[in-house]
Amino acid sequence: MTLWLRKSLFLRLLTSHILTVLLGLSVIGVVIALFARGYIHDTQQADLLRKAENVNIAIQDANVITDSKKNLLVFLDASFDTRIWIFDRKGKIIATSTKDEVLIGKSVSESAVKKVLKGEKAVTGLQFEGLTEPMHSVAVAWGKESNVYGGIVLHAPVVGLNKTFGMIRETIMWATLFGILFSMGMGSYLSWSISRPLRKMDQVTLQIGMGNYSKRIRIDDVDEIGDLANTINGMAEKLEILEQERKESDQIRSDFLANVSHELRTPLTTMQGFLEALQDNLIPEEGRQKYYEIMYQETTQMNRLVEDIMNLIRLQNKEITLSKQLVDIEPLLEKVAFTYQNEASEKGIDISVHVDDVKLQVYADRDRLEQIIVNLVKNAVKFTDRGTISLHASREDAYVLLQVSDNGIGISEKDQEMIWERFFKVDRGRSRKVKGTGLGLAIVKELVEMHQGEISVDSSIGVGTTFNIRIPAMA
Repeated sequence: MTLWLRKSLFLRLLTSHILTVLLGLSVIGVVIALFARGYIHDTQQADLLRKAENVNIAIQDANVITDSKKNLLVFLDASFDTRIWIFDRKGKIIATSTKDEVLIGKSVSESAVKKVLKGEKAVTGLQFEGLTEPMHSVAVAWGKESNVYGGIVLHAPVVGLNKTFGMIRETIMWATLFGILFSMGMGSYLSWSISRPLRKMDQVTLQIGMGNYSKRIRIDDVDEIGDLANTINGMAEKLEILEQERKESDQIRSDFLANVSHELRTPLTTMQGFLEALQDNLIPEEGRQKYYEIMYQETTQMNRLVEDIMNLIRLQNKEITLSKQLVDIEPLLEKVAFTYQNEASEKGIDISVHVDDVKLQVYADRDRLEQIIVNLVKNAVKFTDRGTISLHASREDAYVLLQVSDNGIGISEKDQEMIWERFFKVDRGRSRKVKGTGLGLAIVKELVEMHQGEISVDSSIGVGTTFNIRIPAMA
């Protein structure tokens, strides 16, 4: 039972609630009983003293008790519902309000007699010879002013007082019983209202601990327990997001390794085959130069792949810093266009440059900005046959808008969301014809964002593609 009580929050709350109410009612009952007893005792004592004074007023003119005075005592006894004794200065009882009283001639305690003869009221320590019935008694002087003939004693039975106390105790007992029943009901409800949501939270957190981060605690309370449930739900939501990001990161890592392996395996396989053929003298001397050229191109492609991978890793790890300055746009675009003019001309492509203002400048790292334009122009040349490539620059609010447009094969709307991913290639069916690492646009996006800029694409299949880059004009 003790172990069960320790493990059950409901029982602990209920038990503590009932014990608290029981203890509180018991203390209150004892206090009420004590105060009630004292109050009733004091009230009855004051009433007896008042009645004793009235009895003295009625008989203070006579120093002896005649038959008429005895009849008056009987009358006062019936009126006050108290027993009346009269004693002389020696403490001997000389008259009572009860006929055939056997206590006539008995003595009152010496201490009470001394107090009364001094004119004081005796209310405590009263002892009377021959009186065995429990009584509440007071004694006052009999006489007028300095003429004291003896004393007057009034007795009231304590039976009525004990009956009153019994009723008070019974009332307290019933109130305690009702309080216990009420506290059991309230304690059960309160304990249930606390333990029930805690059990729910325990079940849900157990599921969360096992990796089921989609679980949520459904509690409508707006108190501290509700706040705790919301906090746990928020934690589970963050864990779910982190788990999703982890899975996506693992998938990206797996795709990355698979793509790198694929990109390296193809040229390595080609070179291995050519080298084996050369080693076995299967290729004539006059044809070897062609194979050397192919192996050189494959080696260059692998070097470019490794370089792009390292650049992307450094960008994502914030290992590359920018050296920003004001860069003139027109000379930069003219340089890139001149660099790729010969390659473009071989495919029947014309590259044009148009800048709205010859003094147009941006606040950027010149080398990295050139790298951005070069990657975009290189892609435009790669995917355009006998067309035009346009490099355009204009001012747009606080930015300079750089546009690289072509009328090449275009990009589908579905692929436009994926072109910024590493190793993603729009035209996978032409991967053998069009060489590339699939990292160029991922690097471009990282570099643009490092400049606090933006990049977007507008493209249609068979119509062409326009890349829009916005770079801050000033620091």
